[in-house]
Amino acid sequence: MTNDVNSNRNIPNDNAASRINERKAKKQGLKKGVITTALIALMLLAGAGFVVNSKYKDEQNKHAAIVENQKRSYTQLLTSRDSVINEWMLTFDQIEKDLSMVKEKENIITMKSADKEFSKDKKQQILKDIEYINALLDQNKKKIASLTAQLNNSGGTIKGLQVKVAQLEASMKEREVEIADLKTSLTKKDFEIGQLNTRMSDQQVAIAQKDEKISIQTAEMNKGFVASGTYKSLKAKGILSKEGGFLGLGKKESLHQNFSDNAFTQVDITETKSIPVNSKDAKLITSHPSSSYELVRDKDNKIASIDIKDPDQFWKISKYAVVEIK
Repeated sequence: MTNDVNSNRNIPNDNAASRINERKAKKQGLKKGVITTALIALMLLAGAGFVVNSKYKDEQNKHAAIVENQKRSYTQLLTSRDSVINEWMLTFDQIEKDLSMVKEKENIITMKSADKEFSKDKKQQILKDIEYINALLDQNKKKIASLTAQLNNSGGTIKGLQVKVAQLEASMKEREVEIADLKTSLTKKDFEIGQLNTRMSDQQVAIAQKDEKISIQTAEMNKGFVASGTYKSLKAKGILSKEGGFLGLGKKESLHQNFSDNAFTQVDITETKSIPVNSKDAKLITSHPSSSYELVRDKDNKIASIDIKDPDQFWKISKYAVVEIK
């Protein structure tokens, strides 16, 4: 009997425990569901983020590719433009050189035509120089016309280049007027206008320019400089100074380190045979082999000149000759 009572008493306790276990199970289930949901949400969010990030990177790459293509295109455009501008600048430089050559030839012709009478050779040289000038003017007029057309078709205005072309056109017209006046002057000296209007061929011009270049280079190689005078005058020109010695005594004349060529008389060393002195005493300050020159004295035993016996040896050490006259 007693066992039955105890058995009945345990039934509610078992039910309570069961309910507690159910509640615990539900709580655990809810917790697991929340965690699972959260994990799924995080996975979905991460997946969405990955997709969005991937699309963003794709867009970035596409944009970077577009920018790179634009950059490459601009670089090619600028390179092409720089190349064209460099060609124009080279053409400008050549035109300026040609116009300078025209002016130089014009001055030479003016000097040659100053004589009242012409030898046959001199007249032929003047006509040849005129032919050369005519051809150069024609060639450079075409170059300027071509530059003008290129600038007009370039799709944009480059003010600096337009100003340069305008300056070259003005210089060209100035040269043409001067040459026209020169031709008028020559016709008064027995030159026929037909002869003055002939032109060299392009090949002849190229040969003439080559010869002119060689002539200029040769003249540069044969260039020498001579200065003579008292120590005081040479010092004033910045050519000589005194150095060395002790307590102001025994100083020797020497060339100043930074003298100017303008203080000298320029000569052609192949044509200069002597240096005038006309003094009781004189000496060369610059170095020249003693065997290459001779002091020539007059009847009063004054040094009349320094004669150069061997030009190659005389100018070998220095292209400058400084004579101190005492």
